[in-house]
Amino acid sequence: MDSLRAANVEFCLDMFKELNNNNVGDNIFFSPLSLLYALSMVLLGARGHSAEQMEKVLHFNHVAESLKPQSEDSAKCSQAGRIHSEFRVLLSQINQPHSNYMLSIANRLYGTQAVAFQQQYLNCSEKLYQARPQAVDFQQAPEETRQTINAWVESKTNGKITNLFGKGTIDPSSVMVLVNAIYFKGQWQSKFQERETTKAPFQLSEGKSVSVDMMYQTGTFKLAFVREPRMQVLELPYVDNTLSLTILLPVGTATLGQVEKQLNVKTFDQWTSSSNMMQRDVEVHLPRFKLEITYEMNSLLKSLGMTDVFNQVKADLSGISPAKGLHLSKVIHKSYVDVNEEGTEAASATGDNLTVKRLPIRAQFMANRPFLFFIRHRDTNTILFCGKLASP
Repeated sequence: MDSLRAANVEFCLDMFKELNNNNVGDNIFFSPLSLLYALSMVLLGARGHSAEQMEKVLHFNHVAESLKPQSEDSAKCSQAGRIHSEFRVLLSQINQPHSNYMLSIANRLYGTQAVAFQQQYLNCSEKLYQARPQAVDFQQAPEETRQTINAWVESKTNGKITNLFGKGTIDPSSVMVLVNAIYFKGQWQSKFQERETTKAPFQLSEGKSVSVDMMYQTGTFKLAFVREPRMQVLELPYVDNTLSLTILLPVGTATLGQVEKQLNVKTFDQWTSSSNMMQRDVEVHLPRFKLEITYEMNSLLKSLGMTDVFNQVKADLSGISPAKGLHLSKVIHKSYVDVNEEGTEAASATGDNLTVKRLPIRAQFMANRPFLFFIRHRDTNTILFCGKLASP
Protein backbone atom coordinates (compact mmCIF):
# COMPACT_ATOMS: atom_id res chain seq x y z
CA MET A 1 0.00 0.00 0.00
CA ASP A 2 2.97 2.30 0.69
CA SER A 3 4.11 2.04 -2.92
CA LEU A 4 0.69 3.18 -4.13
CA ARG A 5 0.63 6.04 -1.61
CA ALA A 6 4.11 7.18 -2.74
CA ALA A 7 3.05 7.00 -6.40
CA ASN A 8 -0.05 9.05 -5.60
CA VAL A 9 1.99 11.90 -4.07
CA GLU A 10 4.72 11.85 -6.75
CA PHE A 11 2.21 11.77 -9.60
CA CYS A 12 0.21 14.55 -7.92
CA LEU A 13 3.20 16.89 -7.66
CA ASP A 14 4.34 16.10 -11.23
CA MET A 15 0.87 16.95 -12.52
CA PHE A 16 0.69 20.10 -10.42
CA LYS A 17 4.04 21.39 -11.72
CA GLU A 18 3.06 20.75 -15.36
CA LEU A 19 -0.32 22.44 -14.90
CA ASN A 20 1.33 25.30 -13.02
CA ASN A 21 3.87 25.86 -15.81
CA ASN A 22 1.13 25.84 -18.44
CA ASN A 23 -1.36 27.96 -16.49
CA VAL A 24 0.78 30.63 -14.84
CA GLY A 25 -1.21 32.72 -12.41
CA ASP A 26 -4.38 30.67 -12.84
CA ASN A 27 -6.41 28.63 -10.41
CA ILE A 28 -5.64 24.91 -10.54
CA PHE A 29 -7.77 22.00 -9.39
CA PHE A 30 -7.60 18.29 -10.23
CA SER A 31 -7.83 14.82 -8.70
CA PRO A 32 -4.52 12.91 -8.84
CA LEU A 33 -6.18 9.82 -7.34
CA SER A 34 -8.92 9.76 -9.96
CA LEU A 35 -6.43 10.22 -12.83
CA LEU A 36 -4.04 7.62 -11.44
CA TYR A 37 -6.95 5.21 -11.09
CA ALA A 38 -8.19 5.81 -14.64
CA LEU A 39 -4.75 5.52 -16.24
CA SER A 40 -3.99 2.36 -14.25
CA MET A 41 -7.05 0.83 -15.87
CA VAL A 42 -5.42 1.48 -19.27
CA LEU A 43 -2.06 0.22 -17.98
CA LEU A 44 -3.77 -3.08 -17.14
CA GLY A 45 -4.04 -3.68 -20.90
CA ALA A 46 -0.84 -1.95 -22.03
CA ARG A 47 2.16 -4.01 -23.08
CA GLY A 48 5.80 -3.48 -24.09
CA HIS A 49 7.19 0.03 -24.37
CA SER A 50 3.75 1.61 -23.91
CA ALA A 51 3.43 -0.09 -20.51
CA GLU A 52 6.98 0.89 -19.48
CA GLN A 53 6.32 4.57 -20.23
CA MET A 54 3.05 4.50 -18.30
CA GLU A 55 4.67 2.77 -15.31
CA LYS A 56 7.33 5.48 -15.19
CA VAL A 57 4.90 8.42 -15.45
CA LEU A 58 2.58 6.87 -12.84
CA HIS A 59 5.61 6.15 -10.62
CA PHE A 60 4.90 2.43 -10.60
CA ASN A 61 8.29 1.60 -12.15
CA HIS A 62 9.95 1.10 -8.74
CA VAL A 63 7.42 -1.66 -8.13
CA ALA A 64 7.50 -2.82 -11.75
CA GLU A 65 8.02 -6.47 -10.84
CA SER A 66 4.65 -6.40 -9.13
CA LEU A 67 2.99 -5.00 -12.25
CA LYS A 68 3.90 -7.65 -14.76
CA PRO A 69 1.43 -10.43 -15.45
CA GLN A 70 3.01 -13.80 -14.72
CA SER A 71 1.30 -15.22 -17.76
CA GLU A 72 -0.08 -13.27 -20.73
CA ASP A 73 -2.98 -15.64 -21.24
CA SER A 74 -3.77 -16.20 -17.59
CA ALA A 75 -7.41 -15.62 -16.72
CA LYS A 76 -6.55 -14.86 -13.12
CA CYS A 77 -6.75 -11.16 -12.45
CA SER A 78 -4.62 -11.53 -9.36
CA GLN A 79 -1.69 -12.15 -11.69
CA ALA A 80 -2.16 -8.76 -13.36
CA GLY A 81 0.17 -7.31 -10.73
CA ARG A 82 -0.05 -6.26 -7.13
CA ILE A 83 -0.53 -2.55 -7.79
CA HIS A 84 -3.90 -3.18 -9.48
CA SER A 85 -5.12 -5.23 -6.53
CA GLU A 86 -3.90 -2.53 -4.16
CA PHE A 87 -6.04 0.02 -5.96
CA ARG A 88 -9.12 -2.07 -5.32
CA VAL A 89 -8.28 -2.27 -1.60
CA LEU A 90 -7.48 1.47 -1.40
CA LEU A 91 -10.74 2.48 -3.05
CA SER A 92 -12.75 0.26 -0.74
CA GLN A 93 -11.03 1.93 2.25
CA ILE A 94 -11.64 5.47 0.98
CA ASN A 95 -15.10 4.97 -0.42
CA GLN A 96 -16.87 3.52 2.59
CA PRO A 97 -20.63 3.52 1.88
CA HIS A 98 -21.56 4.48 5.46
CA SER A 99 -19.09 7.33 5.85
CA ASN A 100 -20.21 10.87 6.55
CA TYR A 101 -19.15 12.03 3.12
CA MET A 102 -20.07 11.25 -0.46
CA LEU A 103 -17.34 10.10 -2.81
CA SER A 104 -17.94 8.67 -6.23
CA ILE A 105 -15.09 7.68 -8.54
CA ALA A 106 -16.13 6.45 -11.94
CA ASN A 107 -13.92 5.55 -14.87
CA ARG A 108 -14.82 4.18 -18.22
CA LEU A 109 -13.04 3.41 -21.47
CA TYR A 110 -15.09 4.03 -24.58
CA GLY A 111 -13.78 2.15 -27.60
CA THR A 112 -14.89 2.09 -31.20
CA GLN A 113 -17.29 -0.72 -32.14
CA ALA A 114 -14.73 -1.85 -34.71
CA VAL A 115 -12.59 -3.14 -31.85
CA ALA A 116 -13.24 -6.41 -30.04
CA PHE A 117 -12.14 -6.29 -26.40
CA GLN A 118 -10.12 -9.16 -24.93
CA GLN A 119 -12.36 -11.19 -22.62
CA GLN A 120 -9.67 -11.33 -19.95
CA TYR A 121 -9.41 -7.54 -19.98
CA LEU A 122 -13.18 -7.18 -19.65
CA ASN A 123 -13.19 -9.56 -16.68
CA CYS A 124 -10.19 -8.03 -14.92
CA SER A 125 -11.08 -4.37 -15.42
CA GLU A 126 -14.50 -5.13 -13.97
CA LYS A 127 -13.09 -7.09 -11.03
CA LEU A 128 -10.20 -4.75 -10.20
CA TYR A 129 -11.58 -1.37 -11.29
CA GLN A 130 -15.36 -1.88 -11.27
CA ALA A 131 -15.29 -0.57 -14.84
CA ARG A 132 -16.23 -2.34 -18.02
CA PRO A 133 -15.14 -0.86 -21.36
CA GLN A 134 -18.02 0.38 -23.48
CA ALA A 135 -18.24 -0.07 -27.25
CA VAL A 136 -19.62 3.01 -29.05
CA ASP A 137 -19.98 4.23 -32.61
CA PHE A 138 -17.54 7.11 -32.93
CA GLN A 139 -17.54 6.88 -36.71
CA GLN A 140 -21.25 7.00 -37.52
CA ALA A 141 -22.65 8.71 -34.42
CA PRO A 142 -19.99 10.95 -32.80
CA GLU A 143 -22.51 13.52 -31.52
CA GLU A 144 -24.81 10.90 -30.04
CA THR A 145 -21.78 9.24 -28.42
CA ARG A 146 -20.65 12.57 -26.95
CA GLN A 147 -24.07 13.12 -25.38
CA THR A 148 -24.15 9.57 -24.01
CA ILE A 149 -20.74 10.00 -22.34
CA ASN A 150 -21.67 13.41 -20.94
CA ALA A 151 -24.92 12.07 -19.48
CA TRP A 152 -23.05 9.20 -17.79
CA VAL A 153 -20.49 11.58 -16.25
CA GLU A 154 -23.23 13.92 -15.03
CA SER A 155 -25.04 11.03 -13.35
CA LYS A 156 -21.83 9.91 -11.61
CA THR A 157 -20.97 13.37 -10.24
CA ASN A 158 -24.35 14.28 -8.77
CA GLY A 159 -25.01 16.64 -11.67
CA LYS A 160 -21.97 18.81 -10.89
CA ILE A 161 -19.85 17.93 -13.92
CA THR A 162 -21.82 18.65 -17.06
CA ASN A 163 -20.82 18.77 -20.71
CA LEU A 164 -17.44 17.10 -20.10
CA PHE A 165 -16.95 16.80 -23.85
CA GLY A 166 -17.90 20.01 -25.65
CA LYS A 167 -19.47 20.04 -29.09
CA GLY A 168 -17.05 18.79 -31.72
CA THR A 169 -14.52 17.32 -29.26
CA ILE A 170 -15.46 13.77 -30.21
CA ASP A 171 -15.07 13.16 -33.92
CA PRO A 172 -15.38 10.14 -36.24
CA SER A 173 -11.61 9.54 -36.06
CA SER A 174 -11.74 8.82 -32.30
CA VAL A 175 -10.72 5.27 -31.42
CA MET A 176 -10.59 5.14 -27.65
CA VAL A 177 -11.55 7.77 -25.10
CA LEU A 178 -10.78 7.59 -21.37
CA VAL A 179 -13.44 9.21 -19.21
CA ASN A 180 -12.80 9.79 -15.56
CA ALA A 181 -15.13 11.45 -13.08
CA ILE A 182 -14.90 12.05 -9.36
CA TYR A 183 -17.38 13.65 -7.02
CA PHE A 184 -16.86 14.49 -3.38
CA LYS A 185 -19.06 16.21 -0.84
CA GLY A 186 -18.02 16.59 2.78
CA GLN A 187 -19.07 18.62 5.80
CA TRP A 188 -16.62 20.31 8.12
CA GLN A 189 -16.23 18.76 11.52
CA SER A 190 -16.45 22.35 12.76
CA LYS A 191 -18.67 24.41 10.47
CA PHE A 192 -18.23 28.08 9.71
CA GLN A 193 -21.24 30.21 10.65
CA GLU A 194 -22.69 32.19 7.75
CA ARG A 195 -23.29 35.20 9.98
CA GLU A 196 -19.50 35.41 10.53
CA THR A 197 -18.76 35.63 6.77
CA THR A 198 -17.81 39.17 5.71
CA LYS A 199 -16.41 40.92 2.65
CA ALA A 200 -12.63 41.19 2.76
CA PRO A 201 -9.77 41.88 0.31
CA PHE A 202 -7.84 38.98 -1.22
CA GLN A 203 -4.37 39.93 -2.50
CA LEU A 204 -3.82 38.82 -6.10
CA SER A 205 -0.42 40.31 -6.89
CA GLU A 206 1.60 43.42 -6.14
CA GLY A 207 -0.93 46.09 -5.31
CA LYS A 208 -3.92 44.25 -6.76
CA SER A 209 -6.75 42.71 -4.76
CA VAL A 210 -10.35 41.54 -5.11
CA SER A 211 -13.20 41.51 -2.61
CA VAL A 212 -14.18 38.01 -1.44
CA ASP A 213 -16.60 36.40 1.00
CA MET A 214 -14.24 35.60 3.87
CA MET A 215 -15.46 32.89 6.23
CA TYR A 216 -14.36 33.00 9.87
CA GLN A 217 -14.27 30.74 12.88
CA THR A 218 -12.20 30.14 15.99
CA GLY A 219 -11.43 26.55 16.90
CA THR A 220 -8.78 24.01 17.77
CA PHE A 221 -7.00 22.78 14.65
CA LYS A 222 -3.68 21.27 13.68
CA LEU A 223 -1.25 23.99 12.63
CA ALA A 224 2.43 24.01 11.66
CA PHE A 225 4.82 26.91 11.09
CA VAL A 226 7.51 26.41 8.45
CA ARG A 227 10.53 28.66 8.63
CA GLU A 228 11.86 28.36 5.07
CA PRO A 229 9.94 29.35 3.02
CA ARG A 230 7.81 31.07 5.65
CA MET A 231 4.36 29.54 5.70
CA GLN A 232 1.57 28.17 7.83
CA VAL A 233 0.13 24.70 7.27
CA LEU A 234 -3.43 24.26 8.52
CA GLU A 235 -5.51 21.09 8.59
CA LEU A 236 -9.31 21.39 8.62
CA PRO A 237 -10.95 17.98 9.20
CA TYR A 238 -14.26 16.88 7.73
CA VAL A 239 -16.88 15.10 9.80
CA ASP A 240 -15.53 11.89 11.43
CA ASN A 241 -11.90 12.89 10.71
CA THR A 242 -11.55 10.51 7.76
CA LEU A 243 -10.77 13.27 5.26
CA SER A 244 -9.21 16.68 5.75
CA LEU A 245 -8.34 19.85 3.86
CA THR A 246 -4.69 20.87 4.21
CA ILE A 247 -3.73 24.43 3.25
CA LEU A 248 -0.19 25.69 2.56
CA LEU A 249 -0.28 29.47 3.09
CA PRO A 250 2.80 31.67 2.61
CA VAL A 251 3.16 34.35 5.29
CA GLY A 252 5.14 37.55 5.73
CA THR A 253 7.30 38.36 2.72
CA ALA A 254 7.20 34.79 1.39
CA THR A 255 5.40 34.21 -1.92
CA LEU A 256 3.50 31.24 -3.25
CA GLY A 257 6.13 30.99 -6.00
CA GLN A 258 8.79 30.31 -3.35
CA VAL A 259 6.62 27.58 -1.83
CA GLU A 260 6.00 26.02 -5.26
CA LYS A 261 9.72 26.12 -6.07
CA GLN A 262 10.57 24.06 -2.99
CA LEU A 263 7.59 21.72 -3.28
CA ASN A 264 8.59 18.08 -3.80
CA VAL A 265 7.69 14.75 -2.22
CA LYS A 266 10.19 15.15 0.62
CA THR A 267 9.20 18.73 1.53
CA PHE A 268 5.49 17.98 1.16
CA ASP A 269 5.82 15.08 3.60
CA GLN A 270 7.80 17.27 6.01
CA TRP A 271 5.46 20.24 5.84
CA THR A 272 2.29 18.16 6.29
CA SER A 273 3.62 15.57 8.72
CA SER A 274 1.25 15.08 11.64
CA SER A 275 4.26 15.05 13.97
CA ASN A 276 5.05 18.64 12.99
CA MET A 277 1.49 19.91 13.32
CA MET A 278 0.33 20.91 16.78
CA GLN A 279 -3.22 21.34 18.01
CA ARG A 280 -3.66 25.08 18.41
CA ASP A 281 -6.43 27.50 19.16
CA VAL A 282 -6.69 29.21 15.76
CA GLU A 283 -8.62 32.10 14.26
CA VAL A 284 -9.31 30.87 10.74
CA HIS A 285 -10.12 33.27 7.90
CA LEU A 286 -10.80 31.31 4.70
CA PRO A 287 -12.41 32.57 1.47
CA ARG A 288 -15.51 30.91 0.18
CA PHE A 289 -14.65 29.68 -3.32
CA LYS A 290 -15.87 27.54 -6.16
CA LEU A 291 -13.74 26.20 -9.03
CA GLU A 292 -14.71 24.26 -12.13
CA ILE A 293 -11.81 23.43 -14.42
CA THR A 294 -11.41 21.17 -17.48
CA TYR A 295 -8.07 19.88 -18.70
CA GLU A 296 -7.29 17.90 -21.82
CA MET A 297 -4.52 15.67 -20.51
CA ASN A 298 -3.01 14.36 -23.77
CA SER A 299 -0.24 16.96 -24.15
CA LEU A 300 0.46 17.08 -20.42
CA LEU A 301 0.87 13.31 -20.14
CA LYS A 302 3.04 13.30 -23.28
CA SER A 303 5.32 15.95 -21.76
CA LEU A 304 5.72 13.73 -18.68
CA GLY A 305 6.84 10.86 -20.95
CA MET A 306 3.66 8.94 -21.76
CA THR A 307 3.85 9.28 -25.56
CA ASP A 308 3.38 5.87 -27.21
CA VAL A 309 -0.12 5.20 -25.89
CA PHE A 310 -1.42 8.22 -27.87
CA ASN A 311 0.36 7.17 -31.08
CA GLN A 312 -1.60 5.05 -33.55
CA VAL A 313 1.55 3.31 -34.77
CA LYS A 314 3.47 2.87 -31.51
CA ALA A 315 0.69 2.18 -28.99
CA ASP A 316 0.66 -1.39 -27.68
CA LEU A 317 -2.69 -1.98 -26.01
CA SER A 318 -2.83 -5.61 -27.05
CA GLY A 319 -3.97 -6.58 -23.55
CA ILE A 320 -7.17 -4.63 -24.24
CA SER A 321 -7.69 -5.75 -27.82
CA PRO A 322 -5.65 -7.48 -30.53
CA ALA A 323 -6.85 -4.85 -33.04
CA LYS A 324 -4.11 -2.90 -34.83
CA GLY A 325 -3.96 0.86 -34.41
CA LEU A 326 -5.69 0.93 -31.03
CA HIS A 327 -4.54 4.00 -29.11
CA LEU A 328 -5.87 6.58 -26.68
CA SER A 329 -7.52 9.42 -28.58
CA LYS A 330 -8.36 11.64 -25.62
CA VAL A 331 -8.01 11.91 -21.87
CA ILE A 332 -10.23 14.65 -20.46
CA HIS A 333 -10.37 15.55 -16.78
CA LYS A 334 -12.91 17.95 -15.31
CA SER A 335 -13.08 18.74 -11.65
CA TYR A 336 -15.33 20.80 -9.45
CA VAL A 337 -14.84 22.14 -5.93
CA ASP A 338 -17.07 24.26 -3.75
CA VAL A 339 -15.67 25.34 -0.37
CA ASN A 340 -18.27 27.03 1.82
CA GLU A 341 -19.45 27.36 5.42
CA GLU A 342 -21.00 23.87 5.49
CA GLY A 343 -18.00 22.05 4.07
CA THR A 344 -16.59 21.14 0.69
CA GLU A 345 -18.23 19.80 -2.40
CA ALA A 346 -15.72 18.63 -4.94
CA ALA A 347 -15.92 16.70 -8.03
CA SER A 348 -10.64 16.49 -7.83
CA ALA A 349 10.38 16.67 8.85
CA THR A 350 12.21 17.36 11.52
CA GLY A 351 15.22 19.59 11.25
CA ASP A 352 15.92 23.26 10.74
CA ASN A 353 13.19 23.73 8.18
CA LEU A 354 10.38 23.17 10.61
CA THR A 355 10.07 24.79 13.95
CA VAL A 356 7.33 25.28 16.45
CA LYS A 357 7.74 28.82 17.66
CA ARG A 358 6.47 30.21 20.90
CA LEU A 359 3.02 31.10 19.78
CA PRO A 360 0.51 33.56 21.08
CA ILE A 361 -2.38 31.96 22.94
CA ARG A 362 -4.43 32.14 19.76
CA ALA A 363 -2.84 31.81 16.34
CA GLN A 364 -4.07 33.74 13.30
CA PHE A 365 -4.55 31.96 9.96
CA MET A 366 -5.50 34.61 7.41
CA ALA A 367 -5.92 33.09 3.93
CA ASN A 368 -6.20 36.42 2.13
CA ARG A 369 -3.57 35.63 -0.51
CA PRO A 370 -2.93 32.76 -2.98
CA PHE A 371 -2.44 29.34 -1.39
CA LEU A 372 -2.19 25.62 -2.18
CA PHE A 373 -4.70 23.11 -0.85
CA PHE A 374 -5.01 19.33 -0.70
CA ILE A 375 -7.95 17.11 0.25
CA ARG A 376 -6.53 13.95 1.78
CA HIS A 377 -7.69 10.63 3.21
CA ARG A 378 -6.04 10.63 6.61
CA ASP A 379 -5.68 6.89 7.32
CA THR A 380 -3.98 6.09 4.01
CA ASN A 381 -2.46 9.58 3.52
CA THR A 382 -3.79 9.58 -0.04
CA ILE A 383 -4.28 12.85 -1.94
CA LEU A 384 -7.75 12.91 -3.47
CA PHE A 385 -7.62 16.48 -4.74
CA CYS A 386 -4.92 19.10 -5.27
CA GLY A 387 -5.49 22.76 -5.97
CA LYS A 388 -4.14 26.28 -6.11
CA LEU A 389 -6.36 29.22 -5.33
CA ALA A 390 -4.80 32.19 -7.14
CA SER A 391 -8.05 34.16 -7.41
CA PRO A 392 -11.34 33.20 -5.70
